[in-house]
Amino acid sequence: MNEYDDAITDDVITKVQEQKKTDNQDWLLNMVTMVTLANAIACSIILVSVLSGCASKSEAGYSSGPEGITPAAEPAQGAEVKLGIRMEGLRLSAAGYILDFRYRVVDPEKAATLLDRKIRPYLLDEASGAQLGVPDTAKLGQLRTTGRNKVTADQDYFILFANPGRFVQAGSKMTLVMGDLRIENLVVE
Repeated sequence: MNEYDDAITDDVITKVQEQKKTDNQDWLLNMVTMVTLANAIACSIILVSVLSGCASKSEAGYSSGPEGITPAAEPAQGAEVKLGIRMEGLRLSAAGYILDFRYRVVDPEKAATLLDRKIRPYLLDEASGAQLGVPDTAKLGQLRTTGRNKVTADQDYFILFANPGRFVQAGSKMTLVMGDLRIENLVVE
């Protein structure tokens, strides 16, 4: 080989190395793009699944399903007299993984028990006896309204209950248990 061949060989080697470097950069850019796209799709799916099951406020009360559905009259009347609340409903939310219990305070003194942080509420499935508790996260705490602030009349409050595996379905009869208080015959909408 002569000097000319060595120069061509060095030039070819340099071009091959530059091409490999460009290919590696393109591959890395493609991977970052794919990961970003996958994260965006995952976030979109989670957001849609959460929002599609969330209860929304309408003139007739909270609703996550067909309009015109009202809670059973029996527990609502008893709750208003005993607990100072008017039930807005117990509905499936977050694609069925959460049960959303909404109520309006009518008498703040009687309703104060419902907002006590020390009392751990749970739903009891009347058919199977399964107990569904309130999720308690490290950053948010219990997923329910508590009486940190003054309890006011004509204010809507909520308690979210975990429904792992979508065990409870629409039409199930539940009992809300909070310490000694019990509201029976709640029908999941």
